[in-house]
Amino acid sequence: MNWYLKALNQYADFNGRARRKEYWMFFLFNMVFAVLASLIDIAAGTANLDSGSGVFQGIYSLAVLIPGLAVGVRRLHDVGKSGWMLLIALIPIIGAIWLLVLMVTDSKEGTNKWGENPKDVME
Repeated sequence: MNWYLKALNQYADFNGRARRKEYWMFFLFNMVFAVLASLIDIAAGTANLDSGSGVFQGIYSLAVLIPGLAVGVRRLHDVGKSGWMLLIALIPIIGAIWLLVLMVTDSKEGTNKWGENPKDVME
């Protein structure tokens, strides 16, 4: 949960680096909260079952859009790539697979142009 809150605290910080753990813990908690928002929509009767969206899910998605982009950019910085590499996901199938590979890749050792290795700083 601390990693999720850390990503939210760095709301629009697109500079620096994010460890794999920070990114994936944010991803995990984001999915859990999105499912909870969907369940609340269904219970409240605000869900549109045809489109799979609802009021609470929409509000939550908008609230975490910028933090999600920011932690994704910082994760790409950690593997030595530009944040613009997020756009590779727009390429059907292959882009999403390549982005997944980048997100699970281990940090580049030492300092790169986006800062020190967060593993070295936290340990």
